[in-house]
Amino acid sequence: MNVSYVRGGFIALAVAASLSVAGCGADAEPKAGDKPTASAPSPQQGEKAATESQPTKEDAEPLVVLKGPKGLQLEIGSAERDAGGFLTVKGRLSNASDKATIVPAQLSGDETEVVKHGNSLGGATLVDGFGKKRYYVLRDTDGRPLTTTNLDSLGPGKSTAVFMQFPAPPASTTEVSFQLPTFEPATLKLS
Repeated sequence: MNVSYVRGGFIALAVAASLSVAGCGADAEPKAGDKPTASAPSPQQGEKAATESQPTKEDAEPLVVLKGPKGLQLEIGSAERDAGGFLTVKGRLSNASDKATIVPAQLSGDETEVVKHGNSLGGATLVDGFGKKRYYVLRDTDGRPLTTTNLDSLGPGKSTAVFMQFPAPPASTTEVSFQLPTFEPATLKLS
């Protein structure tokens, strides 16, 4: 017996069975007295409903707002340490102007290894004045920065979620100076 013929027959049988099950009741018209039954939302609907009804950290009041060139603003919503020894900064990069704005290439910094991976926030740094240390955005083994990449332009009033990951300063450090090229620096409280 030809194995490919048998295998093909089983596949055809499985497809036919799934189509017949999926089509059951599709032609039935609802009766006038029938009430629609509540159904569980699909995973996408459930996620959307959950995000719309529950405020997120990004919707909360930002920790700091940095002003940049041509109406760009960076609102930092959180700066959290994790157990692995990292500090993740999350927020929104927005265009507060009434014209489209190109995201400056300087935000990537000037390190060749980072710049070759496109526009990013790879130039961001944290400065611990008390510990006298500067922390740079982490890079993976290929030199890609662990931050939002492929930043191009933002239309008027538009924004995009961004993140940056740094080595975590010591637990005794409760605030740092956050610096991003072309933006004004700001003091950032760490959690």
